[in-house]
Amino acid sequence: MARSGYTLPVFAAAAAKGALLALQGDRTGSIALDLLDGQAAEIPLESVARLDDRTALAITRSDPGDNLDLTRHTPIWAWVQVGDWDGEALRLEGGEGVGQTSEGPAIYRFARSLLTANLQALLPPDRTVTVRIILPEGRDLAKRTSNQAFGVLEGLSLLGTSGIAQPHTATDKLDESRDRLRQVLTTERDVIFCIGSNGQQVADRLGLPAGAIVPVGNWIGAMLVEAAILEARSVLLLGYHGKLIKLAGGIFNTSSHIADGKLEILAAAALRSGATAEVGRLILACETVAAAVQELARSGWDRRVLQELAEAIGGRSMAYARKYADRPLSVSVALFERSGHILAVSNKGDRWTIQPK
Repeated sequence: MARSGYTLPVFAAAAAKGALLALQGDRTGSIALDLLDGQAAEIPLESVARLDDRTALAITRSDPGDNLDLTRHTPIWAWVQVGDWDGEALRLEGGEGVGQTSEGPAIYRFARSLLTANLQALLPPDRTVTVRIILPEGRDLAKRTSNQAFGVLEGLSLLGTSGIAQPHTATDKLDESRDRLRQVLTTERDVIFCIGSNGQQVADRLGLPAGAIVPVGNWIGAMLVEAAILEARSVLLLGYHGKLIKLAGGIFNTSSHIADGKLEILAAAALRSGATAEVGRLILACETVAAAVQELARSGWDRRVLQELAEAIGGRSMAYARKYADRPLSVSVALFERSGHILAVSNKGDRWTIQPK
């Protein structure tokens, strides 16, 4: 049986609690954590050291269970210092290897809640406790992720909505999405496919109804066919342009292991929009879709090309569903950039009213 593990915020919270306990004279070898959902965890400390009367450092090591996770066995450090009161009982900082965003360190809501809940009872009165999470390997590991495309620079995110990392295969994820689709279709006929966790965040910001949302991974083609078979009326594809672009080229499994061709697809969309061959060459010379879109913006072609791209994705998706389900399915598309702003929308008159920036 596949073994579950824990998400990165759990190990950060355990290290922080271990360091704070060490300052209070308790150098335990493992840390009991409340995971905020009625479950508890016991996380071993790899090491802990009291650096002076006010400062300690503790280290844990990530164990995501039987998941394909690039953070497996990566060390997580928590540097904790008790200082004079400055109006804040607990201050959370991102040190080396924790990604930075325009709004500060990439320590998101669940991680902050987990740290606060597990440290609250240990915080000394009338003192400020600073917790700095450090991921020594985070900067290098981040180069193997798409974090930078979403505005997370120089490290990894402490991201997640749960402490438990359940083991999944690709087909497990597809089954989960199918089950969720069937649930949504008991009350809705117009469905929103959120592509990845970033799609979910954008949907929340846009105020789209949670009851219509189906989280979708890389199996977009299979899910479109399923929606058509189950007689959904329409699907909104809400996703990052660098992901959904593959559908315009007829690639309906968007895993990076299946196929690429993103820049070639974007260059073709530019040519269909009337751009010159030189614009196409500039696109093909870029390393990423985000860089190519910036190049298009400099030459004044971004709006036309992205609109053409959205229409192509919608058209290819409807044709794909019709071919394999033998049923009609209306598909609209909303493409967003790394900051979450909508860049282009196809079928603007469809069920969901979304406007480009």
